[in-house]
Amino acid sequence: MALLEVKNLRKSFKVLDPLGRNSGRLVAVDNVSFTINAGETLGLVGESGCGKSTTGKLILQLLKPDQGQIYYAGTELTGLSAAKMRPWRRRMQMIFQDPFSSLNPRMTIGAILSEPLIIHRLVPARQMRDRVIELLEKVGLSAEHEQRYPHEFSGGQRQRIGIARALAVEPELIIADEPVSALDLSVQAQVLNLLKQLREEQQLSYLFIAHDLAVIEHVSDRIAVMYLGNIVELCAASELYKNPRHPYTEALLNAVPVPDPHHARPLALTGEIPSPVNPPGGCHFHPRCPYADHRCRQQAPALETITGDHQVACHHSDQVGRYLVRG
Repeated sequence: MALLEVKNLRKSFKVLDPLGRNSGRLVAVDNVSFTINAGETLGLVGESGCGKSTTGKLILQLLKPDQGQIYYAGTELTGLSAAKMRPWRRRMQMIFQDPFSSLNPRMTIGAILSEPLIIHRLVPARQMRDRVIELLEKVGLSAEHEQRYPHEFSGGQRQRIGIARALAVEPELIIADEPVSALDLSVQAQVLNLLKQLREEQQLSYLFIAHDLAVIEHVSDRIAVMYLGNIVELCAASELYKNPRHPYTEALLNAVPVPDPHHARPLALTGEIPSPVNPPGGCHFHPRCPYADHRCRQQAPALETITGDHQVACHHSDQVGRYLVRG
């Protein structure tokens, strides 16, 4: 049985015009389904605004879905009240994108890490400081950091504190929402290595949200590619990089920087992501797709299994790869 199962998830938001009048709905997540097994990392990748972060918040019930179901260890979470969700929040935690705004600037690091322990009544008061120091050391910090405030730390250190806070309640699943996008490259590598190490030590599962395929490659067992609220490709990470079958995935791979300028990867993708308030008809990707034809403009493709566990939503998946620059 999957640890987490998401079925046909949908979330939209009301859009107001400058005068405050209702001017439509923005569909952020549309018919999204996937599973995460115990000990597995599922990467969720796509451009900004495609619905990745909204999906993470829906799983934790920080937002309520319009429709669909979320099951954790076989129990449906959708529709649970805040009180009934509390025990489940201990089993699922989130690492936020911005390592500064996600930490209360008026609280010391010790108080920040003690808070979830107090809320869930996990540690007696006399053992609280020892547990806080243990968490700090687990993420590469030390006891001397306990009485400092968030503004006294670098971005990488703040993100380590965010990871320590997520680990405090000993969760089984961590939703990492762009956890390294605001960090320098050298610090990104340190944080990614830390997350991988913690996964092995504590048998964690991750939903790792990112917009960069170069980052997500090193941490994911499987990868789901998201475009304009829909998952358009889902398969093992190794399969995705060797054999992409959706044009959007192909374009994302071509956009990954390479160190040799003589092997620069040209983009097969043009234009901006369309507005989710008024998405194109048919396949949402067709205005930017080099393979698009009349059928793509008229009929939206379903996410279907093509081989093994490889799922793709594309009418021309058998042709994709023509524009992929390999190596």
